[in-house]
Amino acid sequence: MEQLEFKIIDEHIGERVDKALPLIHPDFSRNSVQQLINDGCVLINGAACTKKTSLKSGDVIVVQVPDPVNLSVDAEDIPLDIVFEDEHLLVVNKPKGMVVHPAAGNYNGTLVNALIHHCGDSLSGINGVIRPGIVHRIDKDTSGLLVVAKNDVAHKGLAEQIKEHSFTRVYNTVVVGNVKDDSGTIDAPIGRHPKDRKKQAVTQQNSKNAVTHFEVIERFNGFTFLKVTLETGRTHQIRVHMAYRGTPVAGDAVYGNPKKTYGLQGQCLNASTIGFIHPVTGEYLEFTTELPKYFKDFLGRIS
Repeated sequence: MEQLEFKIIDEHIGERVDKALPLIHPDFSRNSVQQLINDGCVLINGAACTKKTSLKSGDVIVVQVPDPVNLSVDAEDIPLDIVFEDEHLLVVNKPKGMVVHPAAGNYNGTLVNALIHHCGDSLSGINGVIRPGIVHRIDKDTSGLLVVAKNDVAHKGLAEQIKEHSFTRVYNTVVVGNVKDDSGTIDAPIGRHPKDRKKQAVTQQNSKNAVTHFEVIERFNGFTFLKVTLETGRTHQIRVHMAYRGTPVAGDAVYGNPKKTYGLQGQCLNASTIGFIHPVTGEYLEFTTELPKYFKDFLGRIS
């Protein structure tokens, strides 16, 4: 069992412990912190706490992280488009329609099922049995590149770069409508939608800062082809920010018009480039993938 210790400074005074810990230590999710609290694995100044406990200046939080349990997710022989691989990590080009990790309703056919078959036990255990090796993720209907950690050293190094916004993530997308500015930045906080808990929204309530940079590649009649660079990586960030501007991602039935999918099976969004410093060798690596067929076909239809 790993034991982690954190001392509270001014930044997190008055916050609930279940909200503060994921900000202090990004390997934690709020759900995982709440589960650890329920299991009695989080102590504040040596005493048990609840998820609603407010933090005070000088508080010392001790988190006892249980050792990873044996994987209960099945290995499946699913082809992987591997762009790069060494003993520490791999970069995979995920197809549209593939779920990254198992969840309710999707326990098979996921990227994790394929990774377990390919890597065996050589995956980071930081994110637990359901998400081994997963440092960051992209949505089911978003295609493109993501990096997978084979050990905890690589996972921690990559996660730290994401936290510090030094991890390069560039997307290509087609949005509905005419984006008038040739380039720009969307700086608008994102949190849970106040009325629909399954969605995200630009909101000031329980939100985190979110910054998206965009550049117009080409304009079509009723659509704009964009290059989008993430400075932060909030859930559904590009989809939420584009809808917030009034130019939702084409095919996005959640944040756009569900009755107008333009023949797309989900959003037209591709993670085209990722770049990072290798957490073990220190070498900067950057990878770019070609646009997938569905994306090219859509561009052909609207041009």
